[in-house]
Amino acid sequence: MSERRPLIATDRAAIMLQLVPYLLGKGEVSVAEAADEFEVSAAQMREMVEKLTVIGLPGDSGFWQMPNELFDIDWDLLTQQDLIVITNSVGLERSPKLTAREAAALLAGLQLARTIPGVGDSEIFAGLLAKLSRGASAAPAEVIVASEPVDEVRSIVASAVRERLAVSFTYKATDAAPTTRTVDPVKVQIASGQWYLQGWCHLRRAMRTFHLDRVSDIRLTDIPISHGGEPVPGWFEDGEDDVVVRVRFPETVAPLLGDYLDRATVDTVDGVSTATMRVADEVSLRRLAAKRGGVVEILEPEGARRAAAEWAAAGLEQYR
Repeated sequence: MSERRPLIATDRAAIMLQLVPYLLGKGEVSVAEAADEFEVSAAQMREMVEKLTVIGLPGDSGFWQMPNELFDIDWDLLTQQDLIVITNSVGLERSPKLTAREAAALLAGLQLARTIPGVGDSEIFAGLLAKLSRGASAAPAEVIVASEPVDEVRSIVASAVRERLAVSFTYKATDAAPTTRTVDPVKVQIASGQWYLQGWCHLRRAMRTFHLDRVSDIRLTDIPISHGGEPVPGWFEDGEDDVVVRVRFPETVAPLLGDYLDRATVDTVDGVSTATMRVADEVSLRRLAAKRGGVVEILEPEGARRAAAEWAAAGLEQYR
């Protein structure tokens, strides 16, 4: 192993702040493993652990401390077996804890996130789920997250992201003939319940965003990803497969439309604004129109108007 660099004061302070939670979470860890985790030498790690025993809560006068107000370690394990075990911790028990309901809500969100291709395979999620369960003030309620059925397209995309292989499929963009694409998958985006694949298109030789509902005849190739490091386009950046839409709304509503207007051309007459913008899919506008209580009107294309109207009608039908 190469010699570790000397630690400056700010580096040492940053490590010390992270060291105690790490050691408490581990319970028992070797000096070598802890040193490797924090990218310091074994000697540096041992020195910091030993200094923990002079850190603790200030006494009533601000200077003196009782033994139970200081961190302590199992010195026998450290000196004889190079193992670190904290036997007394101070102060951390005062940190706020999540309620059982708060922990359950976060656990549900993490479980949903695990289903996203390229994300759920990470071991980080397992660790976070375990920590949230331990960190709650009471045992979280049992949470069952029923994911929507995953069709063949999403399943193959998930495999492509995980195995770092290109996918080939037929893509039908709005008002365009179907084309065959081979794509190096980079990431999957979910917006308003719609799934999008962002990746390097071998046909266009550039990064593109594909609505997965427009994908068919998909298959996993044996071509390794070769353009995974290319910059991914921003969510509202122009693309050849984007849809040009026009919406009308009161000028006072503009601040509520956020990122949608960042790249839009807006014309305002007598307090009424008309914005022309590009979106990845015309269906994505239906939620925007619904959230603004009817004050945002989709002018074109007709497919976007129809999608918003049908979605609103389906929602209204639920109340009958």
